[in-house]
Amino acid sequence: MRRTAKAAILVSLAAGAYAFIFRPRMLRWGATDEEVRWPYPGVEVIRGGRRGATMAVTIDASPSRVWRWLVQMGCDRAGWYSWDRLDNGGAPSAERLHPEWQEIKLGDRLKSTPSGGAWFEVAALEPERFLGLRAPINLRTMRPFDTRKPHPRYYLDSLWGFQLKPLPGERTRLVVSGYAKARPRSLQKAADLIFWEPAHWIMQMRQFANLKRRAERQNKI
Repeated sequence: MRRTAKAAILVSLAAGAYAFIFRPRMLRWGATDEEVRWPYPGVEVIRGGRRGATMAVTIDASPSRVWRWLVQMGCDRAGWYSWDRLDNGGAPSAERLHPEWQEIKLGDRLKSTPSGGAWFEVAALEPERFLGLRAPINLRTMRPFDTRKPHPRYYLDSLWGFQLKPLPGERTRLVVSGYAKARPRSLQKAADLIFWEPAHWIMQMRQFANLKRRAERQNKI
């Protein structure tokens, strides 16, 4: 009984620390108060969606340079610059810019799995300013669904956004945020808290570090 009580106390303390100390910081990692409060692009894509975490990083390269790294993302292209074993089938993300992957337009699909069974759709596009990638998932089949048709009964629809703001000295402020909507709503809240929020933080932090290194190194060549 004593061991059970101690374990319960430790779990409660850990949950409290996560909920009240780490999670609030995780949901706005690197972002300023203004970046968290300001309206974020893409709200019209996921109508009725809830804004998620806002994370940001400063990159010592111009928005045009950072943009070129972003538009070549995709499992069948340059990868995602994050943990390649988790999101790119173990294939290393590109270490250089590829001219053949620089063209991108609304409606394009960027593969999110090596098999191509899932993808992000380019749903918002303002060159060198904003890129919005949409991922609509049918939760029964775990496959993307056509957003032009009525949504399935159980689904998750989200937008992953990349906003680029120019800074003095040929630098870029990259602000990543987005919107999500799910049915049932209770599922979204539970999934966000237990899985999506910490998973996004882990992957996004890695992507920030790799994007910054690549763009700044390329900027010096």
